[in-house]
Amino acid sequence: MFIQTESTPNPATLKFLPGQTVLDAGTADFPTPEGADTSPLAERIFKVPGVAGVFFGNDFVTVTKDEATDWDHIKPAILGAIMEHYQSGQPVMLGDGGVASGHADHSGEDSEIVGQIKELLDTRVRPAVAQDGGDITFHGFERGVVYLHMQGACAGCPSSTITLKMGIENLLRHYIPEVTEVRPVGV
Repeated sequence: MFIQTESTPNPATLKFLPGQTVLDAGTADFPTPEGADTSPLAERIFKVPGVAGVFFGNDFVTVTKDEATDWDHIKPAILGAIMEHYQSGQPVMLGDGGVASGHADHSGEDSEIVGQIKELLDTRVRPAVAQDGGDITFHGFERGVVYLHMQGACAGCPSSTITLKMGIENLLRHYIPEVTEVRPVGV
């Protein structure tokens, strides 16, 4: 098994490509070791000292390190953990294990606008940020403000504010006049 790695715009996050499907559908975000018990792979990666977060996409795993740790010190151990997992035959997730399509449900008078927002996110935004090892999902819409949740490499990325304001906000405002602003939310 050969696992490729790619840097991301977030210097604290590295993208690992195992060359096979990680998740058949959706994403899984483990911003802390608590909750990783639904994934044997996430648990194994969190055993590497210095790992602060794990995120799964369709064909990639992104790992976020803490500030005190150097990639040169933990990258080999993370590669080993991913390889051991795939050789073990264990599933990536237990049961449905919290795999999410990502978007929060929304009903009410703005449901048509929210549908347009989700459609633009799914077709224009999410594929681009997945290439950088992250995901951005709809969290809410209130009085013209779109609230988005950033995951994986996008969470805590120094360029995430620029991505939100200059990229996503401009895109949504262009296609949906009711949108006035985009803000991140922490979950």
